[in-house]
Amino acid sequence: MKQTHLLCQAPAKLNLFLHVTGRRADGYHLLQTAFQLIDRCDTLEIEVRADSRIVRSNDIPGVPAESDLIVRAAQLLQRHTGCKQGANLTLHKILPMGGGLGGGSSDAASTLIALNHLWQTGLSKTDLMALGLQLGADVPFFIFGENAFAEGVGEELCAIQTPERWFVVIEPGVQVPTPAIFSAKELTRDTKPVRIADFSSTAEMFWKNDLQTVACALFPEVDEAVTWLSQFGNAKMTGSGACVFCAFADESAADKVINQVPERWTSWKAKALSRHPMADLMQK
Repeated sequence: MKQTHLLCQAPAKLNLFLHVTGRRADGYHLLQTAFQLIDRCDTLEIEVRADSRIVRSNDIPGVPAESDLIVRAAQLLQRHTGCKQGANLTLHKILPMGGGLGGGSSDAASTLIALNHLWQTGLSKTDLMALGLQLGADVPFFIFGENAFAEGVGEELCAIQTPERWFVVIEPGVQVPTPAIFSAKELTRDTKPVRIADFSSTAEMFWKNDLQTVACALFPEVDEAVTWLSQFGNAKMTGSGACVFCAFADESAADKVINQVPERWTSWKAKALSRHPMADLMQK
């Protein structure tokens, strides 16, 4: 019997480092980064409709349905495959917007993975990744489904192994708009490219986020969070901000830090994942 309903997870990511190595003629920045999946997730409920309508079933403050990436992802898959079915989409969001955790991109990727399965549209992982790139540079990574070393604008992916560990993440309480960071004249765009073979957990303390200096200058709240968390280890901003994280070997070490985070910030712990929770639904 054909499946008509699916409860999906959309995990966050952390950028273990992020280097800006150049800029293309079209204005897009060339990056190198290591993407780490973590077990902090938005949740999506998806139900197939007999008609072709795509309906977001709940309100999300500040995100009109027509511009929501989950709606746009469903519509894109519909157009690309000629599918006549529709879907009801309910998004339970816990990942902050403008946090650098890839929440919107992850939601879109989970929508594409789920509907490709439910609608039986038969696209391969490679097909879905190419489609997802039309929605955002981080979407292909979440469809890829494994921790990855990324290059290009973030779409050239190679699977990597990362240690089992826990992360403490602080939400500084600001939304950092990605365009403001990438357009800042202070942003350096000439970090020397590195090789994937150079990347290892032992060397991570020497790897940085080139966007962090700009974000900290524009948003003092981010700077304060980095400074505070740095007393416990190698704290970094993820993505273009605003969230700040630090890695710990075990859950008890993370708990000790969580218990000390000032009340003005939202904080939480998350475990490293080795693969996407929906990876089994993906066709090769």
